[in-house]
Amino acid sequence: MAPLVETLGGWVYFALFALVFMETGLVVFAFLPGESLIFFTSTLAAITGSTLDIRILIPVFFFAALIGDTVNYEIGRNLHRLSLFRRLIPEEKLEKTQRFFEKHGGKAVIFGRFIPLIRTFIPLISGSARMDYKRFSIYNMLGVLLWVTFGSSLGYFFGQISYVQEHFSLIFIALAALTAVPGLFVLLYRFMKKGTSPGY
Repeated sequence: MAPLVETLGGWVYFALFALVFMETGLVVFAFLPGESLIFFTSTLAAITGSTLDIRILIPVFFFAALIGDTVNYEIGRNLHRLSLFRRLIPEEKLEKTQRFFEKHGGKAVIFGRFIPLIRTFIPLISGSARMDYKRFSIYNMLGVLLWVTFGSSLGYFFGQISYVQEHFSLIFIALAALTAVPGLFVLLYRFMKKGTSPGY
């Protein structure tokens, strides 16, 4: 990551903005590692000699996620115009979702922000369930603020540890590998389940 930052220079902030925006604003990019990106770049910002500035990173991540969620919400709010959506989602299910978001929408928007994949779909579902935009905006802003502040602060303080600064590359690879473990377990579980199912 460090060579990439050095290569892009000041443009790295635009690249980071685009990546976080894509993960939160476009469901087809839900696989992008938003949390890992915030954590590792904030860690790198704490390392002596890094060109990254945590004072710029935090607002970049904040506005990227906030704008991304807003776009995602608007997409969800207009899904009902698509005939395919109306065929796939029965009216009774949509009404049940609307009742859920009327009662628990705030908590879903805030806490869903901290769950990978789920955080990309929450704004979309909020919009399609016609959650009040003002209410969504307030809870979403709070959720994004907590998410970015927690991830950036944790990464920045982690990067100030002398051992981390001396072995950043190895630690980066180790943590990246650890984040991939849950996904590998899911794939292995599905493979084993498929292998033991009747007819296979």
